[in-house]
Amino acid sequence: MEKRSFKVDIAVIMSVVIIGAILVAVFFMTRSPGKTVIVSVEGKTVATYPLDEDRDEWITGREGKNRLVIKDGAARIEEADCPDLLCVKQGSISNVNESIVCLPHRITVRVAGESESATETFDAVAR
Repeated sequence: MEKRSFKVDIAVIMSVVIIGAILVAVFFMTRSPGKTVIVSVEGKTVATYPLDEDRDEWITGREGKNRLVIKDGAARIEEADCPDLLCVKQGSISNVNESIVCLPHRITVRVAGESESATETFDAVAR
């Protein structure tokens, strides 16, 4: 009885590891590099920048400002005057649908693909 349950345990563990490895591989293989960065303040698009041009911009949000830096095909918030600085700690983004959010300032920075514009994507549809 003990050997049988040990074999079943090993089979279950190996199955979970294999499925996990497949999911991780699919995740990394389906990522695609972005072409543009879409900046939104309070849900409204205020700017669109290409990722292949280096840029340093200040974005004015609801209660403060954030410094967006685009360099070497990646975008990041380098400075912000919000209290928690979580947007700065999120690091760089460069793949389609990655985003940086500053909740206190209501600023969103999102990477889009080459055929995508700010008005073509929807998170949800409500009636």
